[in-house]
Amino acid sequence: MFENLTERLNQVFTQLRRRGKLSEADVDVAMREVRLALLEADVHYSVVKSFVGRVRERAIGYEVSKALNPAQQVIKIVHEELIATLGEPARLNLTGARPHVVMFVGLQGSGKTTAAGKLARMLRSQGERVMLVAADPYRPAAVKQLQTLGERINVPVYYEAGINPPELSRCAFDNAQKGGVSVLILYTAGRSQLDNELMNELRAIGSQIPVSETLLVVDAMIGQEALHVAQGFRDAVPLTGLMMTKIEGDARGGAAISIRSVTGVPIKLLGTGEALEAIEVYNPERLASRILGMGDVLGLIEKAEGAFDEKTAREQANRLMKGEFTLEDFVQQLRQMRKMGPLTQLLDLLPGNLGQMARSIDPKDAERQLRTTEAIINSMTVVERRRPDILNASRRRRIARGSGTEVQAVNRVLRQFREAQRMFKTMQKTGGRGMPRLFG
Repeated sequence: MFENLTERLNQVFTQLRRRGKLSEADVDVAMREVRLALLEADVHYSVVKSFVGRVRERAIGYEVSKALNPAQQVIKIVHEELIATLGEPARLNLTGARPHVVMFVGLQGSGKTTAAGKLARMLRSQGERVMLVAADPYRPAAVKQLQTLGERINVPVYYEAGINPPELSRCAFDNAQKGGVSVLILYTAGRSQLDNELMNELRAIGSQIPVSETLLVVDAMIGQEALHVAQGFRDAVPLTGLMMTKIEGDARGGAAISIRSVTGVPIKLLGTGEALEAIEVYNPERLASRILGMGDVLGLIEKAEGAFDEKTAREQANRLMKGEFTLEDFVQQLRQMRKMGPLTQLLDLLPGNLGQMARSIDPKDAERQLRTTEAIINSMTVVERRRPDILNASRRRRIARGSGTEVQAVNRVLRQFREAQRMFKTMQKTGGRGMPRLFG
């Protein structure tokens, strides 16, 4: 979602790097471009004014004028001030007596149902005993939708027909206490707009049970309106945090930058895609690095750790070091990579020169090539995958027919495999020395 902003800011930084020394006039020109970039990204004007003022004050001061590389120093200042604007990282409060109650609130269409399922899945993977509560008896199919999600992630969903949400929440809490549940996640009703009836119901739920976290789910795609929604809920119920959804979408991204400064409510979670594993704990430092095109290597590693089977990865690593890398390993790595999420999101996490190079690739074409490559390898026999040197012309024609492709596509996959083999052999011999420089 920050692609346009990242591109604009990097253009500013490129201009700065071309100057050996920076005059006050150079800084003013750069700050004017930064201001425009942020406003175009839908960052709130008051946040833009404050941010640019702080950066300018530091950029014309001693720390830049005496720096060996003034441009890099300005970029460092922008990074630090962006982190400050995004706010301190805030964790979910899961301390005290159990069960800890997390209540999701928000308008209709903000993504509360999926958000509740994502958090339930994440907490369950961390060892928590989780129960979901379907406290929205109004929207057609809302209960069934949450129950379907619960079945997918193996988390029970509590619901009783004919009782109002506050009473339902009380019954769910009592049931969770007796059943040894550690985290109770309440999915509450939404409205098309803010109204007193909705707020009174949320306050009534809070009077019935001890709520540890009241998280407002905000759709990042609605831009500045997200600030108004957050302010409306904050003034009516005791919000403890925000979860921003759909940040992978084609949005300008300004709401994520503005919302902490304008509302004072911390962002705690990010929804980064439609899949149930597409959820991140909010980290302003890493988000700032992504906005400035510096990538997020730690985020990439975390996605890899979540997607890759540890035993399989260890076995593959051992084979690689012995020079036994086969097409079976190749396709296994492709499958694991696809588990990490949409390619467009992975490219956003790549830093420096590698990130710029990767972002020049059409993600849809890359996704299509991954599927084609997997289909081609799946059309081979076990022997052919382990001994690709036996793939003569007739075998290649058979594989092409079986995978619905052309022989040229089969040749391309084999060429890529040989290149990967050569790369791993080089790493084995040199311990990684002599590999191309990836980070700029």
